[in-house]
Amino acid sequence: MHAVMRWRKGWLVVGAVAGVCALMPGTAMAGWGPGGKSNGGATNTGGGRSGTDIVSMVRYSGSSKGDSGGKGNVTPVGNWNPPACWYEPRTANDFQKYVENMYTETVNYPGQHSYAKTAVGQFRDTYKDGKYKDYNLDMADKGTWWVAVQDPDRWMEPAAQLCNEMPFWVVNGDTPDVPNAVTPKVLAELAYNRLQLPQTQVTLAPKNITKVNLRTWAWLDKAKFKAVDVTAQINVGGLSIQATTTAKPVALELEPGTKDAETYPASGKCAINDDGSIGEPYAAGNADRTPPCGLKYLRSSGDGTFPLKATVTWEITWTGTGNPQPTRLPDGTFGSEQDVTVQEIQAVNR
Repeated sequence: MHAVMRWRKGWLVVGAVAGVCALMPGTAMAGWGPGGKSNGGATNTGGGRSGTDIVSMVRYSGSSKGDSGGKGNVTPVGNWNPPACWYEPRTANDFQKYVENMYTETVNYPGQHSYAKTAVGQFRDTYKDGKYKDYNLDMADKGTWWVAVQDPDRWMEPAAQLCNEMPFWVVNGDTPDVPNAVTPKVLAELAYNRLQLPQTQVTLAPKNITKVNLRTWAWLDKAKFKAVDVTAQINVGGLSIQATTTAKPVALELEPGTKDAETYPASGKCAINDDGSIGEPYAAGNADRTPPCGLKYLRSSGDGTFPLKATVTWEITWTGTGNPQPTRLPDGTFGSEQDVTVQEIQAVNR
C-alpha cells in the first residue's frame, strides 16, 4: 500500500489502495507525489516554499504572464497543447526538508484524520527507511530527486493528472524515463504557454465608422507587432538548462462579424509585408483601389455595431541548451474584437 498526495487549491487528497478521501479545505500542505503545485509562471519567479507548499523551480523571463496592459496568451493551432504537468529535479537536502516538514505538519494538524497521518507516514517511510534510506543524503552529489509539478492554471484538466509517478531518484547525467521530464524542449513548451502577445487592434480607414458598400482599409503597424519571446530555465543540483521561445507575427485574419460582408483578400487572411507590417495605410487618392487588406460591409449595422475580429497568426520557434538553431513549435493565434459602426449611405466622396 502506498500513498499519493496531491495539491488541489487548498485540498490535500490522500489516495491508497482502499480508495481516495479528501481532507478539510485550508490544510496548508502539498504533495511531492503526482500533481505537486507549481508557481504559476510569473516573470522572473522560481522555486520556493510557502509553509509546506513547494513551487516549481523553473524561472521565466521576457514577455511572460504577469506583464501588464493589453496582452493575452497565445492559442496553439491544432490539437497540440503545452504540457499541463511535468517532472523536475530537487536536491536530496531540499527533498528531505520538504517531506519532514509535511509529515510534521500533518501529524500535528488539529483534528487531522488518522488515515491522513497513516498515509503521509507511509509516504515518508518510503524515502526515509523503506525503499530508500535517509532520502539518499549520502548520495547528494551523485543525483537528484525528480518530482511531478502541475501548471496551476490547468490543474483541473485531465492532462494535468498524467504525471502520476511518485518521486524517484535519478543519477546525474541520466535521463529520467518518464514523459515530460524537464528538457530544453519541455522548457520551450512551458515558455510557449507563457507568451504574452499584444492586442490585435487594427487601424481602419474610415476609422470605426464606415459606410455600406465602402471599401474599408485595415492595417497593423510594424512597430507595434514585433517578435516577442519568453525564456525558461532551471538550475537544480547538477542540472542547468534553458530554452527561449519566440513568437513572430506572420499573418492577420479579419472576420467582419456578419455574413453580409466581403473581405480583401477573399480569404480574409492578410499576409505580412517584407517590412513587418500587415496591410497598407489608406492614403488620399486610393478610394477606387481595392485594399490589400480590408473589408466591405453590405448592410448597415443599424442602431448597433458589428464585432470585427482581428486574429494574428504567430510563427513560434525555440532555441536552447544543445539546440542553437531555431526549431519550429506549432503556430499560435491571438485575436481581439473591436466594434464597427456601418451607416446606410450608398455614395460617399472622399
